[in-house]
Amino acid sequence: MMTKLGYSVFQRITTAHLLHKMCLLFLTLPFLASVSTKFVVAKENENANAPYAIGLWGDLPYSAAQEVGVTKLIDDMNSQKLSFTVHDGDLKAGSNSLCDNALYTRSLGYFNALEAPAIFTPGDNDWTDCDRPSNGGFNSRERLDYERLVFFNTNFSLGQRRLAQEVQTQPLCLGVNGAVPCVENRRWTVGRVTYATLNIQGSCNNLCDTAPDPEEYAARNAANIVWMRETFRVAKERNSMAVMLISQANPGWDQSDPTRAPLRNPRTLVQTDGQPDGFQEFLLALRDEVIAFRKPIAYVHGDSHYYRIDKPFLDIQGRRLENFTRVETFGNNQASGTNDVQWLKVAVDPRSREVFSYEPQIVPGNRVAVPAP
Repeated sequence: MMTKLGYSVFQRITTAHLLHKMCLLFLTLPFLASVSTKFVVAKENENANAPYAIGLWGDLPYSAAQEVGVTKLIDDMNSQKLSFTVHDGDLKAGSNSLCDNALYTRSLGYFNALEAPAIFTPGDNDWTDCDRPSNGGFNSRERLDYERLVFFNTNFSLGQRRLAQEVQTQPLCLGVNGAVPCVENRRWTVGRVTYATLNIQGSCNNLCDTAPDPEEYAARNAANIVWMRETFRVAKERNSMAVMLISQANPGWDQSDPTRAPLRNPRTLVQTDGQPDGFQEFLLALRDEVIAFRKPIAYVHGDSHYYRIDKPFLDIQGRRLENFTRVETFGNNQASGTNDVQWLKVAVDPRSREVFSYEPQIVPGNRVAVPAP
C-alpha cells in the first residue's frame, strides 16, 4: 500500500498545474539514481523516406524467470539499431502480484536500460486490476495517477535516448481527485510515419472485474477517440505514408477467438458474448478513420498473449479493410518460463507499398522448447 507521504501527495493534486509540479518532484526520487540516462534527444531521420526499424514488446515480465528473460530481451534489442521501442502494457501478472511502488520502479529501470527511445502505454495488470485483493487492493485510479507521475512526467519518451512526443494535455481523463490530463496518450512522427499510444485496457476497458468504474471508462474512452481522430488528422497534414496505433487491449474483432478476446459481430461491431463492451464505440470511430485514411495502418496490442499478424477488421458490408493490419506482440507464458519472452522487429520503409514489414525476434537465451544451436 502507499505510504502516508504518498497519500498526502495525491491529496494535493487538484489541478493540472500542481500535477506538473509533482512530476518534477518525482524526477528526483532515488529510483532514478540507478539509471544511467544520457538525455540525448533522438532526432527524426534527415531523409524522411529513409527506412528504419523499431521494436515492439509487452505483457512482460509476469514471473521471476521472465524478469531474467527481460534483461536478455533488452540486451537483444540493444544489439540492434532501433529508432525506438514500445511496450504495449502489462508490467506484471494480473493476480497474486503486488501493484506496489516497487513495481513501477523496477519497470522504469527496464525502460531506461534500453538504448533507443522507449515508449510505454499502460496495461490493465498495472492499474485497473490493482484493486484485486491478491494485488494489494489498491485504488485503480490512484495507481494510474502514480503511473502518470513515474512514466509520463515530461513530453519525452523513456530510454537512454529520448524522443520528443506530443501529449494529450487536456484534462479529459479522471484521476483520484477528478479531471486530469491524459498524459499517457502520446504521438510522434518519425520519417513519414505517424505513431500514437492510446490507454485502452483489458478487463472490459475497466467496465468489469473487481471494481468496475464506468465514470473513469467513459471519460478515458472519449479522450481516446479524440486522440485517435486527431492522430489521423495530423497524419494527413504531415502527408504521412502510414499510421501505427499502440494500446494494451485486444478489443475483439469478430467471432473467431472466444478463448482470447471478446466476441463481436464483425459488421456491426456489437459484442455478442454477454460481457460489458468497453470497445465498440472506439472501434466504430476507428473504422471510419481507417476507411478515410486509405493508406497502411498497423494496430498493435497485447493482452491475449498470442503473437499474430492478421487482418480481422471488416466494414459494415463484411468486406476486409485491406489497409488495416492487427499486430499482437509476444506475451506471458508463465508455464514455460521465458518461452514467449520475445519481441517483434518492424522494418519501416515509407517508400514501400505496405510501409511495415515484420520479423519476430526469438532471443537465443530465452529459447525453451528448442534450445539455441
